[in-house]
Amino acid sequence: MTLQLLVAAMNKSALELAEEMQIGSDAIIISQGDAYSYEETEYKSNKLRYFSMAERGVGLSRNNALLRAEADIILFADEDIVYREGYAEAVLQEFENHPEADMLLFQVNAVSGRETYHTESYGRVRWYNCGRYPTYSFAVKRAKVHNHNITFSLLFGGGAKYSNGEDSLFIKDCLKSGLKVYKTPVTIGDEKERPSTWFHGYNEKFFFDRGVLYVHLYGYLCRVMALRFLLAHKEELCKEIPLKEAYGIMCRGIKEGRQ
Repeated sequence: MTLQLLVAAMNKSALELAEEMQIGSDAIIISQGDAYSYEETEYKSNKLRYFSMAERGVGLSRNNALLRAEADIILFADEDIVYREGYAEAVLQEFENHPEADMLLFQVNAVSGRETYHTESYGRVRWYNCGRYPTYSFAVKRAKVHNHNITFSLLFGGGAKYSNGEDSLFIKDCLKSGLKVYKTPVTIGDEKERPSTWFHGYNEKFFFDRGVLYVHLYGYLCRVMALRFLLAHKEELCKEIPLKEAYGIMCRGIKEGRQ
């Protein structure tokens, strides 16, 4: 099997990213900039295909990379991930070890305070627990997503109308298309600390956008899942906006999402 890293970045050159991220595989880099350009280069014997795009939006960047991908296995990446030596071999070996998996969610250690998941054992991912994995944990068989026409939402995520959730919707679409998704404790990288492009605290926009997302993610169960989300994380989420008010904001988002 072969592997390509699909990187979403902003205003970075190919070699600059390769060094910062410690890229150790072939890669397709989509960098949001001010003009269009394309180049091919090599970094430590790995082929880097670099596209500068003038459009904005992380979902659009990921789709541009996904539609150009050629390898058997594709691993999604953000520019603030530093990969561990041998990550490519580790990813391919895990697919060899688990032929039943169409998609594997790998462990990438997040900066303290930004952790959304931690995987301690191999296991199946279902619709009800797919909402906490970041895109940079995703590795998937390219033919599966291409054959099922699975892409990232342009409505959610950095640069889109609603602030985040494109990662959860991608997993949901994979599951809906019949792909078998598993989580694995194999660690392949670490997140570098940097300002978030979308998260500015648990404010009104956060809860409203999350309400819109839950309509697309959970359908008729959106209100129940919204309340479950708030109750499970109320100590962290509801320091500034009380739980009852936060739920009301999410319900307003749900109403917009249903329209």
